[in-house]
Amino acid sequence: MRADNLIQSPSRRTFLKAATLAGIEWSTRGAGALSPDSSGRIFAYVGTDTKPVDGAANGKGIYAYELDQRTGGLRLLKLAAETVDPSWICIHPSQRSLYAVNEVSDYEGNSGSVSAFAIDRVSGDLQFLNTVSSHGAGPTHMSVDATGKYAFVANYYGGSIAVLPIRTDGSLESAVFVHQDENSLGAQHAGSAPKGSFAISGHDAPHAHMIQADPSNHFVLQTDLGQDRIYVYNFDSHTGRLTPANTPFYSLPSGDGPRHFVFHPNGRWMYSIQEEASTLVFFHYDPVTGTLAAKQTVSTLPPGFTGTNFCSEVIISPDGLYLYAANRLHNSIAVFRIAKDGMLTRKGEVLAEGDYPNDVVLDPSGKTIYVCNQRSDQITVFRRNEQTGMLAFTGEYLPLGTPMCMAFLD
Repeated sequence: MRADNLIQSPSRRTFLKAATLAGIEWSTRGAGALSPDSSGRIFAYVGTDTKPVDGAANGKGIYAYELDQRTGGLRLLKLAAETVDPSWICIHPSQRSLYAVNEVSDYEGNSGSVSAFAIDRVSGDLQFLNTVSSHGAGPTHMSVDATGKYAFVANYYGGSIAVLPIRTDGSLESAVFVHQDENSLGAQHAGSAPKGSFAISGHDAPHAHMIQADPSNHFVLQTDLGQDRIYVYNFDSHTGRLTPANTPFYSLPSGDGPRHFVFHPNGRWMYSIQEEASTLVFFHYDPVTGTLAAKQTVSTLPPGFTGTNFCSEVIISPDGLYLYAANRLHNSIAVFRIAKDGMLTRKGEVLAEGDYPNDVVLDPSGKTIYVCNQRSDQITVFRRNEQTGMLAFTGEYLPLGTPMCMAFLD
């Protein structure tokens, strides 16, 4: 049995361009309309590890960069916020607030936390607003619904999810909804993994890894790596409460470890990346019922690969024609063409030019891709051929201690 807990408040966020479905403007980490008071500058924020979680931790918080819109290069501006382990960040649809998970397990006892910051649209500065509990240990993902009223948090080590109201000033309130995943663990070893793989992790307990609203803002989807499930919830945008959809979850092969997912701009196709199996699954998604139907499974690795790999991120180009998947240990970015029916065809891969690519992000124009190489303390920059989808390394290495994720302020 899975039990939901409603918590009353004491008072009361890959890059995709805004996709319109059911009359709602939808934005993810770096997408959104340019505010009237914007300076015209484009800023990027990078979250880093500050305490050892998965290897070294050489960062100090959230760093601000400015994008050279002509070349795609990034110029470091400053350490914008000193905060603990901001391993995932996202930006409010208004582009006026930034949110970061704090991937810790000792906040107010045995929980993690999330922090809110106001964004200065002219300078790119971040002003700390507040920190609240994530209601679970080790939060690793956060996003904001299309109305900008609620933030969703996935707690990896706690195996729980939470919904946090957002005040008009961008600060966060205490959770109005918390849910704990329980039981139904997958196998320690993914049967779908490459031959010789020792990619065994995360099946000792439930591990919520990602949570995000669908493009219609009617449903919220959540992966649990330990359970090998993708959950689907009805979302009440008035109260923030989540309730299981008619088909409450989709099960992937045991041990595969679903990590992240991305919706196609058409709102009816979804692609899930499996951390331990090194696979992508293409789903038909019904925006009316929230139902997922798997249509294709492909490897993120080149034919004949043997050994261990851990997938991290999956993104889609703004035109909806190409998909990119990051491989850690193999240290590559796989490139796939998306056909007219949504099926994937492998085009090849490029080396990440660094070690352990934890995140891969497109700039707002869709012409440049940035790779956060966690273990080699650098961000590498690639230009994207919009006709072929292939990537070319620019030769630019941006040194930064333990970069984990990136989000653009457009």
